[in-house]
Amino acid sequence: MPLGKRSDYGDAKYSGLEIPFQKNIEPILKDALLCGFDFVVSPLVRDDYRPPSGPIDKGQLSTPYTPDDVLYLPSCSMNSQVVGLVSPWINTDSDDEAVRRESVTELKQELAWAGHLGLLAVVLPPPPQPMRAANYSQVVNQALEGLRNMALWFTVPLGVAPPSTPSPASLAGADAEPSGQAPAGADTSKNGVPLSRSEVKAAEKAAIAGGPHYPHPSSAAADSWETWHQFRALTDFHPLLGCVLRLGQHLPPHSMLDRWMGEPVKALILPTDLFTLNKRGYPVLPKAHQDVLAKFFKNNVQVILSGERAEGMPEVRVPPPGDDNPNFVAVDGNTGFTINDPGESHPLRPYWEYLGFLFRKLDVVPGQDMAESDYRDYLQVPLQPLQDNLESQTYETFERDVMKYTLYEEAVYKALLDTVSDSDAKTKVTVLMVVGAGRGPLVRSSMRASERSGRQLKVFAVEKNPNAVVHIQAMLRREGWEDKVSIVSADMRHWQAPEQADILVSELLGSFGDNELSPECLDGAQRFLKKGGSYTSFLAPVTTHKLYNDVKAYKDIDHFETPYVVKFHK
Repeated sequence: MPLGKRSDYGDAKYSGLEIPFQKNIEPILKDALLCGFDFVVSPLVRDDYRPPSGPIDKGQLSTPYTPDDVLYLPSCSMNSQVVGLVSPWINTDSDDEAVRRESVTELKQELAWAGHLGLLAVVLPPPPQPMRAANYSQVVNQALEGLRNMALWFTVPLGVAPPSTPSPASLAGADAEPSGQAPAGADTSKNGVPLSRSEVKAAEKAAIAGGPHYPHPSSAAADSWETWHQFRALTDFHPLLGCVLRLGQHLPPHSMLDRWMGEPVKALILPTDLFTLNKRGYPVLPKAHQDVLAKFFKNNVQVILSGERAEGMPEVRVPPPGDDNPNFVAVDGNTGFTINDPGESHPLRPYWEYLGFLFRKLDVVPGQDMAESDYRDYLQVPLQPLQDNLESQTYETFERDVMKYTLYEEAVYKALLDTVSDSDAKTKVTVLMVVGAGRGPLVRSSMRASERSGRQLKVFAVEKNPNAVVHIQAMLRREGWEDKVSIVSADMRHWQAPEQADILVSELLGSFGDNELSPECLDGAQRFLKKGGSYTSFLAPVTTHKLYNDVKAYKDIDHFETPYVVKFHK
């Protein structure tokens, strides 16, 4: 079940559980689902499996797995509840040719098996050596080209060591090998023999927690984002490639964490050893990790719990079902903890409940953000109000931008204060023209500015869409402004104004401020002004992988030259 359902975030938040390899996954999957988790992350092959060595005869295919070797799903209905996990010993960029060749073969075979099962996603291990994954990315890129729906999630360790931690060289001598990232910056092999999953996990855990010789956060080797960016670039920013962040005990500075807000982060992996036990013996996260989790929750990122239950937590014992206990209801004698369903007896249930609590206590999303959520990072072709008469729904959509009209009101308010002195406030009437009035939001902002400033205003609302004019008429009748606002149903380019304007107001909806009403309309409308006026469009460069790849997916130059309108989010 979801961690919680909140309409202000538009979706439920889901959680997964990393489990060890199981020959029969059905019981442990059932237990995880009963506990509340929505999916499990399982190794695709058993821990000690290695591909057969030796040459393959010509025409013979690679040796197939057996049911005891691999994650086996007896029913396709389970594939949406299982995420695959590639073997961590794989090192396709090893200096040892035998290990490298064996790793490439195994990686291809595991991805092929995951694709055969129809899994929704597969988690890839991080490269053993940061910034060295050319062969790894090549194999993954080949796999991505053959995929239709299955996503690949690249694991990125996210943790640094305290600056005061001594290096192993100072403790064990100059020959000590430095630790690196997940695992330490050396091959995942020992004397040419690949490490077991448990050995790799131990090395990875030590590195993520902050190895004693972990590089300084400012170095390229320590910046996990650089490793991810290199890998993603080598796979040509494929849309099916995402990343999962495995949080460590010591998090990077905010400047490094913020870089991940613009990346396709699919999940956060939370090892159970990140949690501490409160006074009641239940798991809680440090404040820094709570803040990171809340930030990613807002970006629709899932959570994956990894590890074992901590020692010292209250035990909950559930008797087997029977005639006297048909509903699995039990009370622990030490804590008085009531069990209402079998899922509550899962050893990791307190962790799941705590994650749900963190999600439910997030700040309420403002109504403005909710209104914009469907348009975030979405390519919109610019409107053409000069060519087309827009629909009412279209007007209503961009009128939801409360901040825009607040700023328009403030601009008119300051213009009125600048042009009309306090002594002339009651007698001097300022002529203001709203050219391209739409349904009237700029008219409303201008009239509110007049009321705030105490200055007299005469407004001409010029609009060529006869359907939109009806809305302006209704607004004036409702607000009582009919004697102060004159509606002009005409094209501003051809209208002959009865008098000159002191202030000219227009709403530019184009993506660059120069491809909708300007210069083709406003250039001609400036003749309405008593004095010459001007405005300036500003250009600010931004980078966004998502939008770049959305445009790139069209595979033509025309879309790169289209001036899209976008509500930036990530």
